[in-house]
Amino acid sequence: MRVLVTGGAGFLGSHLCERLLSEGHQVLCYDNLITGDLENIRGFRDDSRFEFVNHNVSKYIDVAGPLDWVMHLASPASPVDYIAHPIATMKAGSLGTLNCLGVAKAKGAGFFMASTSEVYGSPLVHPQPESYWGNVNPIGPRSVYDEAKRFSEAMTFGYHRAFGLPIRVVRIFNTHGPRMRRNDGRAVPTFVDQALAGKPITVHGDGSQTRSLCFVSDLIDGFMRLLKFDGPAQPINIGNPGEASVLEIAECIRELASSGSEIVFTGRPVDDPENRQPDLTRARELLGWEPKVPMKDGLAATLEWCRSNWL
Repeated sequence: MRVLVTGGAGFLGSHLCERLLSEGHQVLCYDNLITGDLENIRGFRDDSRFEFVNHNVSKYIDVAGPLDWVMHLASPASPVDYIAHPIATMKAGSLGTLNCLGVAKAKGAGFFMASTSEVYGSPLVHPQPESYWGNVNPIGPRSVYDEAKRFSEAMTFGYHRAFGLPIRVVRIFNTHGPRMRRNDGRAVPTFVDQALAGKPITVHGDGSQTRSLCFVSDLIDGFMRLLKFDGPAQPINIGNPGEASVLEIAECIRELASSGSEIVFTGRPVDDPENRQPDLTRARELLGWEPKVPMKDGLAATLEWCRSNWL
């Protein structure tokens, strides 16, 4: 296949490009590098089946030649990034999604939408099934990301209903692994950076809020299974149901790093979700997928990559 991956130089996008290439596909990678990094694609940049284009998908997309799939991952994805780039985030999830859908329709390709667990907001249902409509503050600081992704899903299903466009929609839960950005503000890279530097590890609130951490290789495997799925169009959660408190995650990283860092508690960000845990019923039944990498093993692999690449 020939696949367009938007946001392909980002954390998840680069792993997806690498997996597609490993399965023999051609990959066209679009990224404007607002949060992506050419270093992420250095290992396969010279592959004859790979092409990188520096392009903002919020602007018109003109792709020469055939396409089989458009996989839309382009967007700032951490609170630090989308609060710093609110308009770019909204554009990526509105104009960017519209442009990518247009390319898929024009090329007779399928459309794969990378959505997020953030569509559930601060959930009142736990764990979160795909049938849950969410509890989102539409005007809060996180809304530029949350509502952009909710709009993207609505637009994707609109194209499916209006034009019969083949679609796949994945709702991504917290993911970590090699190529995470050092200063992206999310818990795992922040805690790893602080632990390796011997600095205080800053935990928001009392650390009782929970997250469910999925290792990147498991997530990409879920992507590929969903890409090949030929059933009815519906969102599917991909993540790890192993729930842990943020404090437990901080303590685990400190232990793995053999760090003497103290853990200190700071204020909670606005609209910081209390719980995150995917209901994986659909993924298990429809894709035969569930994560394999235990949280501690994934954090150990992430930490070792960070130690080798950040220090």
